[in-house]
Amino acid sequence: MFVKLEGRDCLVVGAGRVGQSKIASLLAAGASIRVVAPRATRQVAAWASANSVRWVARPFEPADLDGAFLAIAATSSSDLNELVFRECRGRGVLCNVVDDPARCDFYYPAVVRRGELQIAVSTDGHSPALAQRLRRELEEQFGPEYGPWVESIGNARRMLFASRLDPQNRRRLVKRLASRESFEAATRRNPAPRHMKRRKR
Repeated sequence: MFVKLEGRDCLVVGAGRVGQSKIASLLAAGASIRVVAPRATRQVAAWASANSVRWVARPFEPADLDGAFLAIAATSSSDLNELVFRECRGRGVLCNVVDDPARCDFYYPAVVRRGELQIAVSTDGHSPALAQRLRRELEEQFGPEYGPWVESIGNARRMLFASRLDPQNRRRLVKRLASRESFEAATRRNPAPRHMKRRKR
């Protein structure tokens, strides 16, 4: 399941190296991010200075979860992480305690992004290292040329649905848009710049 996080209130408890990586992913999704931690990495502090995140420089309080859609517990204290998890459960807030699959309502997948195309790999928290390896392999397989192609498919699909074609004919054309032949024809017309081409194995 892909959840639209743009504009949603997301809380990150902890602003160390691990918390920083989770904050970066939320920023990429367009979330509205509050960070609660007495101290923060230089990068998190820089994001706060640029108003990309709101950093509250103090220990976590349960009221910090008010209005939150989801929360990330990324501290070095198992007791504090447990507290965040319990408070989330009591409030119906989705929670992810980093490196603790039993206390995760959702997982961070390893994601390949090619424009609007996103390919996510998850191991349900069993092996993030494996997920990252598979992501790297998928990045080799699905190069940057997929981004513009997917965008062109979306534009053509909207035009088809705005037309008066009968549904059966429209379904046939929509499937053709996503075919391997369509991709190869599009990349022949608009080849990716040399510096963007996939690396050879």
